[in-house]
Amino acid sequence: MKNLLTFFAAGALVIIIMTLLLIPGGCALFETGEGQAAPVEELDERLVQANNRLGFILIDELSNGNSGNILISPASILTALAMTYNGAEGETRAAMGKTLGLQDMSLEEVNKSFADLLTLLNNPDPQVELALANSLWARDGVGFNSDFLERNSEYYKAEVAEIDFDREDAADIINSWVKDNTGGKIEDLVEAPIDSDTILFLINAIYFKGDWTNKFDPGQTREVPFTLPDGSQRNHPLMFKYSSFDYFQNDLFQAVKLPYGENERIGMYLFLPREGTSKEELYRNLKAEPWKKQVDKFYSMEGEVGLPRFQFEYEVSLNNTLETLGMGIAFDQDRADFSGMRPTPPELFISEVKHKSFIEVNEEGTEAAAATSVEIAVTSMPETFSMIIDRPFVFAIADNMTGTILFIGEVSNPR
Repeated sequence: MKNLLTFFAAGALVIIIMTLLLIPGGCALFETGEGQAAPVEELDERLVQANNRLGFILIDELSNGNSGNILISPASILTALAMTYNGAEGETRAAMGKTLGLQDMSLEEVNKSFADLLTLLNNPDPQVELALANSLWARDGVGFNSDFLERNSEYYKAEVAEIDFDREDAADIINSWVKDNTGGKIEDLVEAPIDSDTILFLINAIYFKGDWTNKFDPGQTREVPFTLPDGSQRNHPLMFKYSSFDYFQNDLFQAVKLPYGENERIGMYLFLPREGTSKEELYRNLKAEPWKKQVDKFYSMEGEVGLPRFQFEYEVSLNNTLETLGMGIAFDQDRADFSGMRPTPPELFISEVKHKSFIEVNEEGTEAAAATSVEIAVTSMPETFSMIIDRPFVFAIADNMTGTILFIGEVSNPR
């Protein structure tokens, strides 16, 4: 992969394209007002569980038959689909709710919880930059229901704009917003020319940049043979550090947390499967319990961590995956019901859910990606540990205060 930056950072975003025959009508768009969210007293745990569950389910599906690196942001994907969910009705809303894990929440509860989450994730640490931004881009002359737009503006702080999609620079305008809100890391999300049947883009962008609480000493970085999925080996730089870590191990994997910033609120969790443990077994174990219960198992222990430096981009269309998970009706031109967005007919449907991401991990700090593991004996709990990640591994970047997984990835071939 090309080296896209001289500092570490990361971006991920989702785009959903709603498509239908163009017929003007409905309510006009409005200007988004400014204002700050009210203080959050309590975050609905059901939203956090839905986010984390979706993350593990998606990466498990995407990992099936794939030997390359993967990086997704469940927070980004769920946010973009939740904005779309506000326009779904009937069987389409039911199918989306079940797939996204929101079926036990009312629409008002979903929206209120997202507003709370976006407030809590804003500026979590003086040494950590975390920003989420939302936008709706509508074809000029096509009206949308005012309540659909108002909910997305009020709860998701979405910027709402009308634009002539037939302009030569229409895609450039949207892509410029995406680039500005992902630290310049995500480019060319929307392809030009924009399809004549496309009337709306719902976009979420998430950007993360954080210094390790305890940085790796570059002088300790050295080349180590990294075992690839096909069993071959390739020398790759691993960063080494001996310290006290939050650590956990069982028969399937070793795991360690590497915190960011001053308050250590956000951390990267690294999972190194033991020799003979398949990816399917690992994900089955991680999905078996809520993320908070998994994290609560970690305990302080001194030990050595060897983490590969890595950087990669990832791009995927989630249509087939979401259809497999039960959301197929939302992509069906004949059956989808998004009448909550605008009067129908003509009917609306999702034409694409596209996810694109970037990550770099080095001695200074991180963004998302996964690497391989070093095995340790399990017969009894050791007094110290050694976790040399020299084969494919899984990682997650999570906010410890809310329990929200921001990024989750799998590193099979660090670059």
